[in-house]
Amino acid sequence: MPFKANTDRRHHIPKQRFRATNWAEYDAALRGRGSLTVWFTDAAIVAWKAEPRITRGGQPRYSELAITISLTLRAVFRLALRQTEGLIGSIIALLGLDLAVPDHSTLSRRAETLEVQQLRSGTRPVHLLVDSTGLRLCGPGEWLAEKHGSRARRSWRKLHIGVDTDSGRIVTAKLTAHDVDDASQVGPLLDQVAAPIASFTADGAYDEDGVYRAVAARHPDAAVIVPPRSSAVLSETAETAPTQRDQHLRIIAERGRMGWQKASGYNTRCVIRWIVISDSV
Repeated sequence: MPFKANTDRRHHIPKQRFRATNWAEYDAALRGRGSLTVWFTDAAIVAWKAEPRITRGGQPRYSELAITISLTLRAVFRLALRQTEGLIGSIIALLGLDLAVPDHSTLSRRAETLEVQQLRSGTRPVHLLVDSTGLRLCGPGEWLAEKHGSRARRSWRKLHIGVDTDSGRIVTAKLTAHDVDDASQVGPLLDQVAAPIASFTADGAYDEDGVYRAVAARHPDAAVIVPPRSSAVLSETAETAPTQRDQHLRIIAERGRMGWQKASGYNTRCVIRWIVISDSV
């Protein structure tokens, strides 16, 4: 991200070091991040073959579910159509299933008329995860700069996004200038979410009173899970009316940062993704 704070003094800031005491669990967790589990449900196996058509014309061989699954895996792994055909065939062979594999021509033809069911936002509480990233604007001058070595001032934008941790969908987003503060966009992001919010999770850049006020004004019962700064202190009303931030500081003082991450659920920011082949894809 451009224009980071303390850039001129960054070499004086000591690097944080964490010593792993439970090496066996830590090593197993690192290996688990690269694990991949794929399975077919019984309903998906039954619905893989298309139902007979009662009108005139050729009979389809694969159902809408089979085409949707194939194209979904193609989008997830960013594969070409022939590579997608090979991936589906290898998965079916490894699982020992007696299912036909859609060829790449069928996938290309059926993709044009495939109706994808859009997930509708219901009344289920959303566990919102918010973060931002920098985007560099590219124009026709990029080629000249690369060819002739000329240097020009780069233009940046900042993208603020909110993700539903249960479904992995982006439910809110906002594009701003590069110098806009992350915490100032919490209110506009929350206004785009129609469903109730159960928890709001973000990194230390959102440790501001305005973030807590913005969440409480729109969703009073939502839990704000933001790591306090290392220099954070308790509020003046910590003894009589402790805030959520005060509770975070007390847990950190008792259990440490790692203990607070486990107790508050902050570790859900690193979620292991599972790919499930079912009839509800």
